[in-house]
Amino acid sequence: MWSNGSDLASWVDKWADHQPDALAVEFEGDKTSYQQLSTRIASIAGWLHLHEVEPGDRVAWLGPNHPLAIELLLACSRLGAIFLPLNSRLLIAEHRWILQDAGPRLVVAHKDFAEHAAEAAEETPVFSLAEVSQSEPIEVTPRSGQPDDPVLLAYTSGTTGTPKGALLSQSALAANAVNGAHAHDLTSNDRFLTFLPLFHVGGLNIQTLPALMGGASVLLHSSFDPGQWLKDVERWQPTWSLFVPATLNAVTNHPAFAEADLSSLKGLMAGSSTIPEAATRPFFERGISVGQVYGATETSPTAVVLRIDQAAQRPGSCGKAATLCDVRIVNDEGVDVAAGESGELWVRGPNVLTSYWGNPDATSESITDGWFHTGDIGHMDTEGWLYIDDRKKDVVISGGENIYPAELENVLAESDLLSEATVVGVSDSRWGEIPVVVAVAAEGSEQNSEAVLQLFDGQIARFKHPKRVIWTEQLPRNVMGKVLKHEVRVLIAENETAT
Repeated sequence: MWSNGSDLASWVDKWADHQPDALAVEFEGDKTSYQQLSTRIASIAGWLHLHEVEPGDRVAWLGPNHPLAIELLLACSRLGAIFLPLNSRLLIAEHRWILQDAGPRLVVAHKDFAEHAAEAAEETPVFSLAEVSQSEPIEVTPRSGQPDDPVLLAYTSGTTGTPKGALLSQSALAANAVNGAHAHDLTSNDRFLTFLPLFHVGGLNIQTLPALMGGASVLLHSSFDPGQWLKDVERWQPTWSLFVPATLNAVTNHPAFAEADLSSLKGLMAGSSTIPEAATRPFFERGISVGQVYGATETSPTAVVLRIDQAAQRPGSCGKAATLCDVRIVNDEGVDVAAGESGELWVRGPNVLTSYWGNPDATSESITDGWFHTGDIGHMDTEGWLYIDDRKKDVVISGGENIYPAELENVLAESDLLSEATVVGVSDSRWGEIPVVVAVAAEGSEQNSEAVLQLFDGQIARFKHPKRVIWTEQLPRNVMGKVLKHEVRVLIAENETAT
């Protein structure tokens, strides 16, 4: 894909040669040019080398969004080391498990997480953000990173049990950047506003890293605030930003949304789960097209793309295979199904993971002849447009019929009765399973189960209708906005026990 002997950091170095004074990253008022970013990466790589980080060693980072996370990743690429971003919302015990599994050489922590990191890391050395950020430029760093070297160890959210570490190579992230460049028609004149967490491949790799590898500018928010996003769209004039359904809703429900100047935006991208049309409609009504990126941690993640010039004409679709990817829809035997027929989505491309860290069984179960099994159920129309029906594990099989919760959730998303809702299957003595709604009532609305169940009348086939509604104060979600359905099932079980 690129010349031998090059690492990901060399892309930034090239832009530093071509446009040294151009803005690379802005964060909390501090602006870093491409020349400064190139120098910072070299300095941090030197600091890591002096702390005995060798090729293949893991370097962990714990904290909110911060430029150092990007700099550490690219410094690791120079050394042939592996960057390990930690989900800042996990508990100490969860971090301890990941650190024991990954065995990093050292941990770098934001000041707000210093004590947390020290307790989780146990015997592993922990360094502060300040210690790394204030390191002096060092010129003794060996440049040993190669395209095939693993560079990112990203642990999955663990929604079905113990997290797995997806190992992604430098060439996989480069391929992902190519896919991202096509998805956005990216140029060095683009400006990306990033607020999704960098410890997730969505926040790190859908826009942020491709932007820096393409010479564009990034405004980084430490966390998501819908009001601040609207203010910075007006102030900073970004051309792109990336959302998940929950953050789309938060922005459009903000009182400043209706009058905010969004004219700088070429469009928005959304991802992480099925995107209800109700969540994107307010932006389309403002003249802002919302495209989609479909993928997984294991695909870096950009595998399927719905570009903004296609989005309005393809409601419900997540697009077509990204530039360097191939996709298939297969049955349980791994045989391709006909157009319009549902099956599991498989993805192949240079952006797919190398392996799961220390887990050869999971690797062999998830990859067949280079094809990654996403675990998602989808179908493809005769023109090749892909539609995601649901997670394979979340399919409700009721009376021998497959019911995909996403279809029901799209109906619920249209209702003013609810602020959020999800659908899961529960065991039933007659039907095997039945679909059940778990919902949060909208502010000012009553918990009216009958009215919720009536929403499906005339919308979908009767056999698909949920059989009851369980009310809660909020749905359990991970940091990317995905509902944690295993926790929803626990909530249902507790509800049934209580009644």
